[in-house]
Amino acid sequence: MKNVIIWINKYKFPYLFIAPAVLLLFTFTIIPIFISLFISFTNIDLSGLANWGNIRFIGLQNYINILSDGAFRNSIFNTFYYVIIGVPLVIIFSMFAAILLDYGKDIVFKVLRLFYYMPSITNSIAVAVVWTWLYNSNYGLFNYLLSLVGLPGQQWLSNPVLAKLSLIFLALWKAIGANMIIFLAALQGIPKTYYEAADIDGANKWQKLIKIKIPLLGNAIFFVTITTVIGWLQFFDEPFMMTGGGPLNSTLSMALYIYQNGFQLGYFGYAAAGSFILFIMIIFVTLIQFKFKKSDVEY
Repeated sequence: MKNVIIWINKYKFPYLFIAPAVLLLFTFTIIPIFISLFISFTNIDLSGLANWGNIRFIGLQNYINILSDGAFRNSIFNTFYYVIIGVPLVIIFSMFAAILLDYGKDIVFKVLRLFYYMPSITNSIAVAVVWTWLYNSNYGLFNYLLSLVGLPGQQWLSNPVLAKLSLIFLALWKAIGANMIIFLAALQGIPKTYYEAADIDGANKWQKLIKIKIPLLGNAIFFVTITTVIGWLQFFDEPFMMTGGGPLNSTLSMALYIYQNGFQLGYFGYAAAGSFILFIMIIFVTLIQFKFKKSDVEY
């Protein structure tokens, strides 16, 4: 018993330091997850909040109803459309920007880092307002640029296909900066001795890029891929602020569908079921990425 007390006294400080974070995690993440799981098996709505006696346990009915809803199935298609198109573009462009900035050492390149990163910290509402004007079909900047080269104007947010691509382009513009910083940090963490050895062997810049930089970015690419896929599976801000899921639900994402049914229509149990379907998808996709992760490159 005395040894146990000594052990507790010796190692209590680390637990005291992490206790606030653990408390916040349980209070605002773990407990709400279990509450959401419970209400996903009930018919809780606004009347249920007013009178708990109206809440009934309905089993898997919410899951059956939501999976048979054409709008929800359409939102699943749209969400994976965003992921399949958007995630590779984010990774490619952010890594390309980081490599270019890594080559430059002048003050100009440091300023460019700021400009690349600024969209990531810009207020989403302000961004949506500005880009809505840019996409305006009558007097938006993009259609004006098309007119300068003799091309007809486009219905950027009214055409079902163009609307999805327009939202992807906006989200891409916002996402490059944060991921570029991650790649830039990984590039600057590569030991200089590798480049010195390559110089001795007579390697040029292209060979250094292909044989040293990109292979040693493996962990950064994996991290960015994981976080970007999770973020795009929860694609919400852009369709919510710019299209509302339209036209004809062509930009409706799963997260937006869940929000509309839970917070606008008040079908909390139904929305909770949708959120757990999305949660399972995120877990499944993440596990697949871990399964196919390549081993680390070492020299």
